Amino acid sequence: MPPIKMVMFDLSGTTVAGDTAVRDCIHQAAREFDLKATPDEILYHMGTNKIHLFQFLIARSRGECVDIRDFEQNPDPSTLGSARQLFKRYESLMIDYYRTNVKEIPGAAATFGWCHEHDIKVATDTGFHGAINEAVMEGLGWLRDGLVDVAVHVDCIPGGRGRPAPYMIFYAMETLNINSVHDVIKVGDTPADMLEGHNAGCRGVVGVLSGPRPVSAWGKYRHTHVIDSVKDLPELIRSEFK
Repeated sequence: MPPIKMVMFDLSGTTVAGDTAVRDCIHQAAREFDLKATPDEILYHMGTNKIHLFQFLIARSRGECVDIRDFEQNPDPSTLGSARQLFKRYESLMIDYYRTNVKEIPGAAATFGWCHEHDIKVATDTGFHGAINEAVMEGLGWLRDGLVDVAVHVDCIPGGRGRPAPYMIFYAMETLNINSVHDVIKVGDTPADMLEGHNAGCRGVVGVLSGPRPVSAWGKYRHTHVIDSVKDLPELIRSEFK
């Protein structure tokens, strides 16, 4: 088998600590706009495009029978303007949080370093939009210090089509000159991460247990391996991806 050439890492819950902050900021923004959503429901939809999530909540509040996947296919102008207002509030809450509280999952930076020592490119992707992704990267210094080769966010993709679509993985591959998905591993902690890796055809789709969602929330989605934390990835690559 050819060696692994790129790993695509999720951020919150996988490499970045404090994933409940994302849930809590979405919940606060929704409450401020009088939208009903439980923290557990929001947690279930982690990893998806946040504007699509807000469109879903707005449409449901109007009594419409909708699925969040509907908004991945249809821009739906009737909810888009309000969703963008909601998103701006959520974005300000998240940026304020990450400017003062951003921390890595223990072992993340060391795993990135190990990947580079073994000629494996390091990419990150996220359901965040550009400004929040930038706040995370600035706070942790991963791009500045060369630990991350490319940090992909939904604004990089036309139409903002993030996970579970595979396009952020393809974007990173093109940027880093990786020719085959069989040389790529996807690592994450949400159903959207597992589906993204599967939809891209990645050789490895690895779930981590470090996020706030139990394995029962994402384990039913196609994946190849489960590890406790991102710090365990080097050993997995050594033993399973020779």
